[in-house]
Amino acid sequence: MIPDVPKLARRGTVLVVDDEEGVRASVRAILEETCDVLEAENGAEALEILRANDVDLVMLDQRMPGEPGIDVLPRVKAADPTTVVVVVTAVREVRTAVEALKRGAWDYLTKPFDVDDILLLSQRAFEKRALEREVLYLRSALAGSAPDAAAGTGFEGLVGRHPEMVKIYQTITQIADTPTTVLVTGESGTGKELVARALHARSERRARAFVAVNVAAIPDALVESELFGHEKGAFTGAHARKLGKFELAQGGTVFLDEIGSLRLDLQTKLLRVLQEREIERLGGIRAIPVDVRVVAATNVNLRAAVRAREFREDLYYRLNVVPVHVPPLRERREDIPFLLEHFVRKTARECRRDVRGVSAGALEVLTRYDWPGNVRELENVIYRAVVLARNPVIQLQDVPLDVAIPETGARLAEDTGPPLRDAMGQFERQYILRVLERVGWNVSRAARDLGVHRNTILAKLSAWGIQRPASGDARSLSL
Repeated sequence: MIPDVPKLARRGTVLVVDDEEGVRASVRAILEETCDVLEAENGAEALEILRANDVDLVMLDQRMPGEPGIDVLPRVKAADPTTVVVVVTAVREVRTAVEALKRGAWDYLTKPFDVDDILLLSQRAFEKRALEREVLYLRSALAGSAPDAAAGTGFEGLVGRHPEMVKIYQTITQIADTPTTVLVTGESGTGKELVARALHARSERRARAFVAVNVAAIPDALVESELFGHEKGAFTGAHARKLGKFELAQGGTVFLDEIGSLRLDLQTKLLRVLQEREIERLGGIRAIPVDVRVVAATNVNLRAAVRAREFREDLYYRLNVVPVHVPPLRERREDIPFLLEHFVRKTARECRRDVRGVSAGALEVLTRYDWPGNVRELENVIYRAVVLARNPVIQLQDVPLDVAIPETGARLAEDTGPPLRDAMGQFERQYILRVLERVGWNVSRAARDLGVHRNTILAKLSAWGIQRPASGDARSLSL
């Protein structure tokens, strides 16, 4: 009787590579209740399965027709170093076992199998791989906090430690080397193109071109030519053949931004490209094979567009094979300090400015703001602050008024003002913070300058949820 095995958070996947159908069937019978089981008769078939599936454990027979398992093993590990490989043989040979371990095998198993041993082995293998991948993900996610300015770009340019961002890093790592089409969603300015670039940089296509196309920015009459190219004489003004973005990205990645704005007739042509992996130039008479990975992005609800018959349902499902949603900045405020660090360093280096940090008051305001323009807006604000800053620390006075007091900025834009009490409260808050910054957060001195008791300032800071910086950080929150 097969003993109970604790359920894993995710069903693992085992690939059994053996030329004997009876052996594969036996392992499948033992494991199919606890995990997914794939089968291959030889090494070549196993490698094909590994390219198309996420496999946790490979049980690799040593003696098979064609290449022996010991020779297939290094290529299995090269496909994914975290895949656990167990070499299986009918004869226990110390020399073979040692060689297998040297080439990357995790364990060595002899036939015939014991049911309990197979169950325990698979469970331990799943746990080992999960831990290894978690370490890999966390290393990648935490790369953004590295103190080395030269390396401080985070995970392939993405910055943040919020759980949703870590999930994105995990997804990118898992699917980068697959040909899977990806649909990146999120508000404008969240960094959707950075996700596409990270996928490309982590893939086997990284040595080839990454071609970004903003579909919404191309005039309607030119979209087809831009994407698929045209032949000489295809239309008035077509004096020579032109290659489209798909041909220019041959072997690489095409990023289609604002895909929701693509005309319905061109959606049909894009669907054919995704299905047939070939394009036809405007005015052309033959199909041209293309090998590209397609990553699309949108800031609109494509499901709603499908219901409104503004977007093809079949194309939506072709694009949405792996969805990646990038959260707005207001939903991951804890990442703002890391983004500030990144943008201050980047801008100071580009503009040759001696700016190294952000004051406590400025940090409080920047963290509290809702950032409707998301990361792009934050980058623009920091760029302006770094360029105009009069000392190495960005102060509250360097923050634009519409960010420091968003209620005032929004209402002034509508030619109206906030209620007088709200305006006075916002002004008082900003004024007290600026005085505190000027005197290095010496509350007693600030109270004297403001003509109030120090307890009044402490009470207001408590009401606002603002903590005084530590003594070693009294002047600023240096980044």
